[in-house]
Amino acid sequence: MRAPAPTRHPLLVWAWGLVRLNVVGVAVGALFFCLSLTPSLLPRDWLFGGIIGGTNAAIGYALGVLLSAALHRLVLRHRSWWPPPARILRALEAAVVVGAIAASLLALVPAARWQRQVSALMGIEGPDTPAYLRTLLISLLVGGAWVGAARVVLDLGKVLARLFIRRFRLHHEVATFVGTTIVVALLVLLVNGVLYRGFLAGASVAFQPQNLTTADGVEPPTAPERSGSPDSFAPWDTLGYQGRTFVGTGPDVDDLVRVNGRPAKEPIRVYAGLQTADTAAARMDVVVRELERTGAADRSVLVVIPTTGTGWVNPVAARAIETMYGGDTALVGVQYSYLPSWISFLADRETSIDAGRMLIGAVHDWWCTLPTDRRPKLVLYGESLGSMAGQGAFGWLPDIAGMDFSAVLWVGPPHESPLWSGLVARRDPGSPEVQPRYDGGRTVRFTQAADAEDIARIAAPPWEGTRVLFLQHASDPIIWWSPKLLFSRPDWLVEPPGSDRTASMRWYPIVTFWQVSADMTNASGVPGGHGHDYGDAVLDGWAAVVPPDGWTTDDTERVRTALRQVGPET
Repeated sequence: MRAPAPTRHPLLVWAWGLVRLNVVGVAVGALFFCLSLTPSLLPRDWLFGGIIGGTNAAIGYALGVLLSAALHRLVLRHRSWWPPPARILRALEAAVVVGAIAASLLALVPAARWQRQVSALMGIEGPDTPAYLRTLLISLLVGGAWVGAARVVLDLGKVLARLFIRRFRLHHEVATFVGTTIVVALLVLLVNGVLYRGFLAGASVAFQPQNLTTADGVEPPTAPERSGSPDSFAPWDTLGYQGRTFVGTGPDVDDLVRVNGRPAKEPIRVYAGLQTADTAAARMDVVVRELERTGAADRSVLVVIPTTGTGWVNPVAARAIETMYGGDTALVGVQYSYLPSWISFLADRETSIDAGRMLIGAVHDWWCTLPTDRRPKLVLYGESLGSMAGQGAFGWLPDIAGMDFSAVLWVGPPHESPLWSGLVARRDPGSPEVQPRYDGGRTVRFTQAADAEDIARIAAPPWEGTRVLFLQHASDPIIWWSPKLLFSRPDWLVEPPGSDRTASMRWYPIVTFWQVSADMTNASGVPGGHGHDYGDAVLDGWAAVVPPDGWTTDDTERVRTALRQVGPET
């Protein structure tokens, strides 16, 4: 008498179901993994490579499973020769699995070489091949986690399906579809509702305390030309972390005299933090009162600076323009959030645009009340999300000249920036997306900011009237990331590469989107002059759009030397 077959615990059966893989899914997943190893905008180490590879492999696996189901239903189901004998089928499956593993391992060798090439473009050392082999292990863990999570969702759908079959006697396929749809819908509601709001609440809890602190070495200003001073309408303890850094640092009169060798003025820095007033309109009122109190109307240049998410103002950009003009400047900014720019961009980009529009409008309205023969040059600066915030104040390019701005310098604008994206889409025929030309460069110009000579060449006369300049690196993922990368190849990946992007980069559906998404997390972690770190190229931008009378290349290099001697400010 044959012994009864051993029974397995239901949990063991379910756990085995989580790791049992579809062979077509394995093949497509391996293809996506290999494609994910191709170079992107920025160098990445084995850890980031594994995260990207595992995510793309999981997506490829899902597509492979769908392809397998479609082939079986539409092609193989009624064929007499399918399925083949079990021994042949097992051999085919084994060959696919072995081939997928071999291809993945072999692909890591050129992948490490590609990463060294990208690293060399940025002047850093790339990974060695043996160390980069760890990418496969990380990818297996990440991909396995994604596939396991997806199967848990599908299993929950099957549980609901069985319930519908017993209770309502639905057809098996209909019940499965309805059950899976319900689970997915609940999951989407959970992510978009509870988890999303929880994430924002957690981010607020995490970042708000820092906003109440002050950077090491930063002291309240005593000069009346600074917000936060004893004479200010914006108290020091209301300016936030970045605001206190902005008004508490920077050059003073002695610094500027030492650099320029001529008399200077104390630079004016005006700022309002989130706690300076209860509403955005009230904060704008404080800013205007500060401009009047500090005597900003008597300066040569008034620079409006929509800030990034945390209220940050690039200290290099601020110090550069102040040094160029010997302190005969007034800089003004307002905080609208204490969250990092990437969270502000995802959570509430309209807030940044509204804040930029209000700041520009308030300062411009005040500037218009000044006598025409006493008005300072009106200049606009924005970097990253601050650039996007500033662009939101204008419907189109003529609006900038219509508000009598002398110059605009925008650095590293996000791809979704309204004015930038419109100008690039309407660029002159034949000009590349990475360095477009619009209307022959009559008002607006774009430069890759590769070096001072490149910026000077782009900004060369004739360039009359309002000057608008975009600094954009070919390797800056903040500029080039877009949801369209999922299924649409952009022009910048068809055209010749920019100055610091490898020619080996290619576009692949889905894969490239996740590569560039991962690049964004390290956009500012590369050496200056690459990625989202523009270094002292902002000095060359200032010299291009709003140079003091008689300004020369030697003057620019003198200021550059001074900036580098100071080093990174707090």
